[in-house]
Amino acid sequence: MTPAFDAEAVLASLPQLPGVYRMLGADGKVLYVGKAIDLKRRVSSYFQKSDLSPRIQLMVRQITAIETTVTRSEAEALILENNLIKALAPRYNILFRDDKSYPYLMVSAHAYPQLAYFRGEPKKPHRYFGPFPNSYAVRESIQILQKVFRLRTCEDSVFTNRSRPCLLYQIKRCSAPCTHEIEDAAYARDVASAVDFLSGRQDALIQSLTERMLAASEALAFEEAAALRDQVQALSRVQAQQYVSSNTSQLDADVVAAVSEGGVLCVNLVMIRGGRHLGDKSFFPDNAEDCDAAAALEAFLGQHYLSAPLPGALIVNHDLPQTLALWLGEQGGRVLHLVCNPIGERRVWLEMAEKNALLAASQRAGSRANQAARLAALAQVLEIDALERIECYDISHTQGEATVASCVVYDKGDMQPSEYRRFNITTAKAGDDYAAMREALTRRYGKLVQGEGKLPDLLLIDGGKGQVRVALEVMAELGVSLPICGVAKGEARKPGLETLILPYLEKTLQLPSDHPALHLVQTVRDEAHRFAITGHRARRAKARTLSTLEEIPGIGAKRRQQLLTRFGGLRGVKAASVDDLARVEGISHKLATAIYNALH
Repeated sequence: MTPAFDAEAVLASLPQLPGVYRMLGADGKVLYVGKAIDLKRRVSSYFQKSDLSPRIQLMVRQITAIETTVTRSEAEALILENNLIKALAPRYNILFRDDKSYPYLMVSAHAYPQLAYFRGEPKKPHRYFGPFPNSYAVRESIQILQKVFRLRTCEDSVFTNRSRPCLLYQIKRCSAPCTHEIEDAAYARDVASAVDFLSGRQDALIQSLTERMLAASEALAFEEAAALRDQVQALSRVQAQQYVSSNTSQLDADVVAAVSEGGVLCVNLVMIRGGRHLGDKSFFPDNAEDCDAAAALEAFLGQHYLSAPLPGALIVNHDLPQTLALWLGEQGGRVLHLVCNPIGERRVWLEMAEKNALLAASQRAGSRANQAARLAALAQVLEIDALERIECYDISHTQGEATVASCVVYDKGDMQPSEYRRFNITTAKAGDDYAAMREALTRRYGKLVQGEGKLPDLLLIDGGKGQVRVALEVMAELGVSLPICGVAKGEARKPGLETLILPYLEKTLQLPSDHPALHLVQTVRDEAHRFAITGHRARRAKARTLSTLEEIPGIGAKRRQQLLTRFGGLRGVKAASVDDLARVEGISHKLATAIYNALH
């Protein structure tokens, strides 16, 4: 039995120093991570104050231990706090889902530079512009540069093997440096112009192009003058659409606004680079039921800029602790201009971000209300008192090849991709959907029975009575009791004609096509199907592209590479005779015979 938590003894031992504290629950998992200038005073407040929010009161009742780490300063505590929050994801901390990385637009360092979409850690000698809030913004910029400057976007393998211009040259989206349709100096000049555009020097660029246009016109080079005129007009249109202010052409800034609307917290991030509005992105925190917008903003900045690059200026709509501003500047390795109460045009940008956040929060609140209505309707139809969490399973294969089972989760009023699971089916006979379903359910719920994970309130099976029977057998074998609903496809697999098989009610249902409960079932079922078929295709593609040379004894990585290089790929190796194979360095006649026999 776990001993009762003695708060007084723990508090008495805490130092009056800066640091980080961790609240632990009965299972040893971290409930909450916080920072403090004075650990003793801050941690004691949880047990002495009477005005704690209901969420924090609930957390305090679950505390069984407190761990602390003393730091040299509050700024150091802030770093440790955000690192721990990201690593541990405590259930009572405000959490923002972390993007793997933001995309960039890359101008390569080749003799004929390439425009390319890039995600990852920028590396020299290439030049990178961004980051952009999403991939769409990058691709839109690439399209603009293709239209205006006609730079190449093809891969090096394509570029070096062209004998004539491709379609992009024909539709005036590339100047075809691959086949020297443009002079080297002219292409280099276009690249320099594109870099000026991406760097925010648009006014000087337009002025330079205008002067060249006038000079070409005076020299009676009307075709060149017309091309330059088109560039100037295109850039002027882009400038009108994308530049936030003609007075801030070199500005790099992030505008971050946190708002609360309809019970939904939203943080909107607007990225401005070189004076260009690259787009925005909305973030919705988890575990933020009783938190205000200012707390959400502080949590977002601390977690987001641990990995994201820091701009020169940060414009926000709430006052922030000075310690956070100093730490952000240290993390970014630059002087950070933090503006909490902007004026003039910066105020306009912040109001724009606030409007974006309010709109996104309103849409999320409306979606939640719609989802709640669907969930309530489904609970009523299925006669389930408390319905929140749904798991759905589907099987995907091609004539028994590369069978994959999917499990998707609907919870908290939305799909939960982080909780999805795939199962590569290994024991079931090829094409046996029932055995595949049995394997997936046994593997999934065998772990849940052992305490790993959470049982759903409803189990959806994409299939008919046969799949439902298998699910019932598995649940009986594992000793699990939960409602099971089969979703049998209708005539001609037409949406809206599905039949719901309910063994626990000993009946079947066919809901009207416009019933909100059916819409929810279709949403979850379709997601399970998508997730299964995506996994199946990936597994099938991997199996078909795996070189069978890897399975031949005596063929290591070096010899395999020599064979593939000599014969141009696996198909060429298969077409080669024993004598041809034996001519490759390091391949004896005996080994060549073994290779030939293995491939045939």
